[in-house]
Amino acid sequence: MVAKLITTSSTGEETEFELVNETTTIGRKPGNDIQIDNLSVSGRHAQVITILEDSFLEDLGSTNGTYVNGKLVKKHALENGDNITLGKYQITYQNSTGGGEQDFEQTMIIRPGEAGMPEEAGGKEIDKSVQKISAAIASEAATTAASPMLNKEACLQLLSGANAGKELILTKALTTIGQPGVQVAAITRRPQGFFLIHVDGGPNNSVPKVGGSPIGSNAHELKSHDIIEVAGVKMEFYLK
Repeated sequence: MVAKLITTSSTGEETEFELVNETTTIGRKPGNDIQIDNLSVSGRHAQVITILEDSFLEDLGSTNGTYVNGKLVKKHALENGDNITLGKYQITYQNSTGGGEQDFEQTMIIRPGEAGMPEEAGGKEIDKSVQKISAAIASEAATTAASPMLNKEACLQLLSGANAGKELILTKALTTIGQPGVQVAAITRRPQGFFLIHVDGGPNNSVPKVGGSPIGSNAHELKSHDIIEVAGVKMEFYLK
């Protein structure tokens, strides 16, 4: 079943809008995918980014804000039955095949420190972090020009651990690496280039390092031949 937004007019009439495009804009101006003729709604009020069966709502700097189930949001991973409020207007998100927090696909983490680089499920908290990162990537992809760097193939060359010398080609928009409970990071392919992001630092909240220095809580833009350290494993990021 395709996810949809259901709008309700002041007279109680319902209109369904299937989320068949990656980006669906909502606002008062005629150019929006869903136009709402109400003065409490901004010209370009919000947008919904849909990736496979999951949808993310983002406020576009509206005057009256965007609310989900009564809470003000900037970005929000939508769940089936969520009630969206734009100004004085109500919209219901419906998606019976996905969208609930428990329904998101589990985050799989590559463990480069173990022989064969096995994948392991990340757990609920890591899933939540990855969902937020995915929403940010989708939002940026809709509004930002692509960097020439994205035409190149990104790779990790492992420098230590059981798989030292092996190469990992980064084919996904988001690749998670590390060891759950110790340290997990994500390398993301964004319109501006490639970035390393801290996802989970275990009990000590330790963050990944680039060039021997912790990257902090913000996304760190990667340059070709940067040396990354995650969960005690060193690896070289490069483009070819």
